[in-house]
Amino acid sequence: MSADPSIGPQGARIAGLAESIYFGPDGARLFGWLHRPSVGTGTDMGLVICPPFGYEAICSHRAARSLAEAAAELGIPALRFDYLGTGDSAEIESEADQADIWSQDVLTAITAMQEHTGVSRICLVGFRVGALLAVQAAHRCKAVEGLILVAPVISGRRYLRELRTTRLAGLLRSAPADSLQSAAPDDANNVHGRSWEVSGFSLSAATLSTLEKSDLTQVGLPLGCDALVIDGTSFPVARHWAEEQSKLGRRIQYFSLPSVVELMITAPQYALTSPSMVTAFTEWLALHQRKPARTERDDLRATVSPPAPSTGTLSLPTASHSPNSMLTERPAFFGREALLFGIVTEPVKGENRRRAVILLNAGADHHVGPSRVHVSIARRWARRGYFVLRMDLGGIGDSATRPGSQDDEVFPPAALDDIRAGIEFLKASYNIRDIALAGLCSGAYHALRAAVAGMPVTRILLVNPQNFFWKKGASLADLQIAEVVKNPAVYRHRISSGTAWRRLLSGQVNIWRIARIYVWRSLLPLHSMFRTVARRLGVRLPHDLVRELQEVGARGVRVVFVFADGEPGLELLKVEVGASVKHLGSRCGLHIIERGDHVFSHSGPRATLEDVLSEELFVRSGFDAARSMPAER
Repeated sequence: MSADPSIGPQGARIAGLAESIYFGPDGARLFGWLHRPSVGTGTDMGLVICPPFGYEAICSHRAARSLAEAAAELGIPALRFDYLGTGDSAEIESEADQADIWSQDVLTAITAMQEHTGVSRICLVGFRVGALLAVQAAHRCKAVEGLILVAPVISGRRYLRELRTTRLAGLLRSAPADSLQSAAPDDANNVHGRSWEVSGFSLSAATLSTLEKSDLTQVGLPLGCDALVIDGTSFPVARHWAEEQSKLGRRIQYFSLPSVVELMITAPQYALTSPSMVTAFTEWLALHQRKPARTERDDLRATVSPPAPSTGTLSLPTASHSPNSMLTERPAFFGREALLFGIVTEPVKGENRRRAVILLNAGADHHVGPSRVHVSIARRWARRGYFVLRMDLGGIGDSATRPGSQDDEVFPPAALDDIRAGIEFLKASYNIRDIALAGLCSGAYHALRAAVAGMPVTRILLVNPQNFFWKKGASLADLQIAEVVKNPAVYRHRISSGTAWRRLLSGQVNIWRIARIYVWRSLLPLHSMFRTVARRLGVRLPHDLVRELQEVGARGVRVVFVFADGEPGLELLKVEVGASVKHLGSRCGLHIIERGDHVFSHSGPRATLEDVLSEELFVRSGFDAARSMPAER
């Protein structure tokens, strides 16, 4: 491996301000971003951001980064981090009490902030269940003098009811009726003795028991700890609690602001950080950052053992658990026009096959992937000898945004440049000779486009692509046209709906888009037949997926499509390929996974997905496309 300082052992900085770090004890190390002020301000306050759980953490990733950057601009260092078993941090046992461990992780992060910056006072920022953990940590750590609680979970029992609703809604979308009948009564009446899976993220039985007993109305704020509570206008949950705390003499400020809850339940490509929330956040911090430390406190350090010094890497065990057979994860910075970020999972030392996989963003989810699947599969493949880079395209996750471009753009114009930069980085840093690309949804699209563009890859693993061509200036709403292929009955139902007609007559519905949907649907069979005939006559068609797949295959690149059963992209593939299946050759295959949703948010289908992708990656022999590709209808 090269001595490139961007992947050096002491961590690295992005845009000159944020530094990627690992911290905490061996075997339980956490990953985080330390945002340092560009100039010293003399403040002795540091900010530690406690994320929410699961899908809310995916959605609020940009918001947490925005708040950390805003604090750094004020001259306050900020640390955002991943709890154990989440994000890029180390794993924990599946039956462990996550709530208890995560509460300890907050204290570990406080100590890391103090060790890295020398601050004595800490302000904790907590989102949702992270706010609950922050309050608990404030009672255990004398250094905490400020709390900013965003849509806080006040009652753990009520929070579990919300998660139960989300969980059952997910089951209704994907599980058979008999499994619903057996699961629903248990979920409705009991949280003891079994774990839950919510939107692809698991909570152990011990965690559920701990959360059920957690209640801030019984705990309250620590004496002498100032607090800012930012609630959402659409779903205020903390007003009464804040009022009661104020009556008890606690120094607390409460705001009810729009779009606060929405930023934690809206997919990143659609979520926007609330400007009013950022304003309330920065104004409150500005009032508190220069406040002198209270001298009556003797011990301003967290009540945990000092963490091991940051080495910039994370060691992960293999099946043998031998010290000489550990995987290594490290941050990676690369790119020319924009500074891109990723995490490289390296196999054990001495691996000579020099094979690698690049995992691309699904939508605007950052590099951990939906339900953290990129982390799981990267560590699995590294144990089989692969170097795996899970990267963020420019403007997504923790990569920089190019000037003039937008944050969280799912189909950025420079995506191919970013992928090329990732390939060059792996080749230069690890002498890689065999590179595969893998992605879900938009990540699958970008992997396909990279292969078509002739990038030096040996295979592409395409999971649930919803489109195969993208027109510059198009919007994500245009992708919903593909839903018509999947289920036109939805639109027939809507056209008979009184609510739909009221929205149409009030101007809330784009009638031309609806007309285009129905016209496009009626022309699909003719479209497919015309393209098949044209290919037989040797006519070179624009946007011809069959020709592209044949050319990619002729270069020795294996193309693998993996779809959840019923995905619109699967039907679209049938339309695009038509009767040309037999001409695609043995280097193109397809797998269909039953009971999966678009992002494989349930553990069963997700495990099958990992098995399918792993088999395709490890086994080099192809199979007959005529047997594996879908038959034309």
